[in-house]
Amino acid sequence: MTTPHQQLLARRQRDTDLLLNWISRFSLHLVIIILAVLCLIPLLLIVSASFTDEIALTRNGYQLVPSQFSTEAYALIFRNPGTIVRAYMVTIFVTGFGTIISLTIMSLLAYALSRPDFVLRKPISLIVFFTMLFNGGIVPYYILMTQYLRVQDTLFALLLPYFVVAYYVLILRTYFAALPAELIEAARMDGASELRIFWSIALPLAKPALATIGLFTALSYWNDWTTSLYFIRDANLYPLQYLLYIIQSNAQAMQLQATVGTINMGEVPTQTARMAMAVLATGPAALIFLFFQRYLVRGVTLGAFK
Repeated sequence: MTTPHQQLLARRQRDTDLLLNWISRFSLHLVIIILAVLCLIPLLLIVSASFTDEIALTRNGYQLVPSQFSTEAYALIFRNPGTIVRAYMVTIFVTGFGTIISLTIMSLLAYALSRPDFVLRKPISLIVFFTMLFNGGIVPYYILMTQYLRVQDTLFALLLPYFVVAYYVLILRTYFAALPAELIEAARMDGASELRIFWSIALPLAKPALATIGLFTALSYWNDWTTSLYFIRDANLYPLQYLLYIIQSNAQAMQLQATVGTINMGEVPTQTARMAMAVLATGPAALIFLFFQRYLVRGVTLGAFK
């Protein structure tokens, strides 16, 4: 039987533990909030700079609140609004349709490679892994796309490069291989086909990995502009990133002309135009990331290489 003194000591110890626990949790949350603010400040600076007058930005530098509000940068970019809208539509179509097709192909391939009873599992895995280490280079890639596949100036040229990414296939294969083998065997004993097992069992259990790979694939499609540089000459097929690259190049050319006196320097918002293009290019991608972020850590962790 405990004495009143021992009960008092135990109560004080519990109060001390609760206080320390509260302090540790508060400190952890405070550190996370500080890191989040530090990550958010550069984004706010970019948005603020995009709405700042070019001369004021050069004179005062980057500030969280525009020192002199101006929309000249967006006016330069949206000088032809139909072109921007069309580029957005091309990018949205390529990103959405390409991500769906890419996930379908890579998940089917990864599931087949994860099955130990698949006869060609090792040679196909070697081929997939080999492409991560070696590639033919730009010239054979260009010849293949233009001379053999003949997909230049088509949307298929923008879709094809990310249909199968070897690294993502290996992540999905590792994830599928970690699924309970007993569950798959039980489905086979019930008469389910491999396609039915893949569709009804493997895919629902692999949602975190699929969401993570889907996010990475969507960002790859969204941010890709080099493919358009190589294979797209039709202005109606320009995706957003490549169109913004062209606008930036034109702005730099206008700035070069301004240095020799042919254009008034105040009419060329090159720095603020770069910031405005960053906002237009990363805004939708940031929204996609926020939508899939709950799957990101779990998908990467569970699908990591062993």
